[in-house]
Amino acid sequence: MVGLYVDPPAHAIVLSVDEKSQIQALDRTQPGLPLKKGRLGTMTHDYKRHGTTTLFAALNVLDGTVIGRNMQRHRHQEFIRFLNTIEAQVPAGQAVHVILDNYAAHKHAKVRSWLDHHERFTFHFIPTSCSWLNAVEGFFAKLTRQRLKRGVFRSVGRSSGGHQPLRG
Repeated sequence: MVGLYVDPPAHAIVLSVDEKSQIQALDRTQPGLPLKKGRLGTMTHDYKRHGTTTLFAALNVLDGTVIGRNMQRHRHQEFIRFLNTIEAQVPAGQAVHVILDNYAAHKHAKVRSWLDHHERFTFHFIPTSCSWLNAVEGFFAKLTRQRLKRGVFRSVGRSSGGHQPLRG
């Protein structure tokens, strides 16, 4: 794994891939008070739920760009659709090395069949309980910290209050 991060193969792209499931669209029941001299910004503890989404993300370990897609669930069917998204966005002829965890959907028979038909893709599975090895986890942490934690979202497809929707 470390070799792929440090010295990626020539003429190939290395993608760190994972899903962030159960992202909730939460809208506060009252607007928060802004940050002011001598007072922290505040927000109410109660909220309204407006659904959930799953973010599939592929982080290019060389340049930090992300291919992302939101879907309702995170089963093997959605994973295959995300792989097709990656296939469409990576230049033809370029080998694709995918670093991913041992989640059952990633090893499903239909995913293996998809992989057999897409020879430029190579999967590299990280060991169980080693999610820290997957670079995309840092992207998810930053997304949560900077965007989701204090965000206001009135639906899974749109956001409010000047925020941008979660779309890849």
